[in-house]
Amino acid sequence: MEHSRYSDGFFAINGVNGFLPYRPPLKRLPKRYAELQHMLDIMPIVKEDGSPGLLAKDGAIKNAVKGLFDFSDQVRLETDPFIIQALFRGYAFLSSAYTLEPAHMTFKATGNYGKANRFLPEQLAKSFCIVAEKLEVYPWLDYHYAYSLGNFVKKNPNGGLEWENLEMAVKFSGMDDERGFIMLHVDINEHSPNLLKGIFDTLELTKTNPKTLNDDLLLSKLVLTYEAMKRINVRRKVMWKASRWKHYNDFRVFIMGIKGNEELFGEGVIYEGVDETPRQYRGQTGAQDNVIPTMDIFTGVINHYPSNDLTHYLLDLRTYRPICVQYFFHDLQEDTKKLHSEGLIGFLNEHKYFKSMECVLGLLEEIYLFRNGHWQFVQKYIMSNTKYAKATGGTPIISWIPNQIKAVFSAMDKVIDMMPTTYNNELFNKLTRDLPAKKQLLEEQLSMLNEPNYSADEVYKLNEKYELKDDNK
Repeated sequence: MEHSRYSDGFFAINGVNGFLPYRPPLKRLPKRYAELQHMLDIMPIVKEDGSPGLLAKDGAIKNAVKGLFDFSDQVRLETDPFIIQALFRGYAFLSSAYTLEPAHMTFKATGNYGKANRFLPEQLAKSFCIVAEKLEVYPWLDYHYAYSLGNFVKKNPNGGLEWENLEMAVKFSGMDDERGFIMLHVDINEHSPNLLKGIFDTLELTKTNPKTLNDDLLLSKLVLTYEAMKRINVRRKVMWKASRWKHYNDFRVFIMGIKGNEELFGEGVIYEGVDETPRQYRGQTGAQDNVIPTMDIFTGVINHYPSNDLTHYLLDLRTYRPICVQYFFHDLQEDTKKLHSEGLIGFLNEHKYFKSMECVLGLLEEIYLFRNGHWQFVQKYIMSNTKYAKATGGTPIISWIPNQIKAVFSAMDKVIDMMPTTYNNELFNKLTRDLPAKKQLLEEQLSMLNEPNYSADEVYKLNEKYELKDDNK
């Protein structure tokens, strides 16, 4: 795989940095942007000193932005990727706060999301579009450069990236549940370097002389990725502690996108001073993270995606990632295609590397556990909190993740069918035995969700019935 184009000066997608920036993001903007930084400091619902910020007062953010200086001429001159990223982050937060503050205030008063502001003033819009163009991304709050991976600050500079040691550089609520929610995503990505190293090493090994290649050698590389996925799933479960589900709506509305959320944004947002055509972009979502899409491509789950609108949404989210990540996804998919028409599992089956195939089945199990865990988050953090049927990325809540879970089941079935009937090993036997219960759980949940007055709590309780509740393991 061609590594040189997997870096944009901020991210460097490799076995050293994983999916994280190659050094920590800037905590604050340079002094020449002091006015902009001050507004970011006083914006959260709860400021650093514990007092109410702009987002705690109806209309305060709108009035404050009116007096904000237009930095677009200065922004246009910036060349440092870390300053450009910090500016993008700042304008992304301010733009979401400005447009979605009325929706948040209505939610506080009525329990329903209200209408958003549909006009982004030029002192935000112009600079935001400039830095977005420099980064080659959409001018809207994203997961990589703005809300998550480019928004962490270590409390102890010598400590690790566990969420407990992280603060947000910029925030909406200013409360601990928001910090835990999004910083856990950084925590999870602390294990992405080994995840990628295993993938790069495995693919490199497949190019060696077949006479020197063997099952045990390949397995030694695959295990690195497998162990990383297991650690990622362990850390993912910490979400229940890091961010209490009943407090998700304290900040959720501010990460909503325009596209798919017409109830809030109508035809879209007009970026004043840029153009007069309403724009639509998807919102910030954990579905923009790279771990699971990478694993889908590497293991071949992507070959089992159903052909429907939900899959279209999934692939559309690829365009909301940094260009270097998009290049990586493209090349990874091409490299697995070169191995065999059926990707990695086809290659392993052809060469009868069945221990490595068992490891791939283990990887598929970890993808399932991640997605089913995410599905449980949806049941509690969203469905138990609101009847609003759209996710922050504008995708339908009830059918979105099950669409991908079914693809994982299909891939697992494929691997199991390829294995010799005489194959007898502990991991393979366990995963084969447990798969029908996983399918039955999803089937029962979807059946319940088809009822007009379904109970999100009852849907969630089914996880315990099947011993697949996150805290059971």
